[in-house]
Amino acid sequence: MAKILIPLASGFEEIEAITNIDVLRRAGLEVLTAGIGSKEIEGDHGIKVKTDTTIEEVKVEDLKAVVLPGGMPGASNLRDSNQLLNIIKKLSEENKLCAAICAAPIVLEAAGILDGKKATSYPGFDKDMSSCNYQNDRVVIDGNLITGRGPGVAMEFAMTIVECLIDEETKRELQKSMIVKN
Repeated sequence: MAKILIPLASGFEEIEAITNIDVLRRAGLEVLTAGIGSKEIEGDHGIKVKTDTTIEEVKVEDLKAVVLPGGMPGASNLRDSNQLLNIIKKLSEENKLCAAICAAPIVLEAAGILDGKKATSYPGFDKDMSSCNYQNDRVVIDGNLITGRGPGVAMEFAMTIVECLIDEETKRELQKSMIVKN
């Protein structure tokens, strides 16, 4: 089964990372967490997570999507990873899903895949996303690209990914079992 990469860098936003890992796994998707620089990564609020692997060990041919949590300096640290930027570029070229929430769309900008696409981010990061058609919506879909505003929309963002990678029925079943408002 092709995997969904969720890379974590020091200072990541815990709500965005863990919500996506949890929801995607509940949906039956195989999630691969990869640390930038280490397998043990500390989030912005002091929560430590042990990842499955490191970004250097990730094989892009095994992936069907990448989901980037935000947080600062987490998003900047993701943006500074050349290995991650190359993975994102390759997935985008293959029309595979690239998703980012909060500050993390700046990583998509750095990878050069936002050009002319509709996208959103945490308020204030639009200045770092000059190539896109910026939207103020909670979650934005444009082709193989999904972006979200921030921690408060993490569940909606994750459910949107489930719908795009599987189907609407699976999303609805998951919402019902998790008592998530439609």
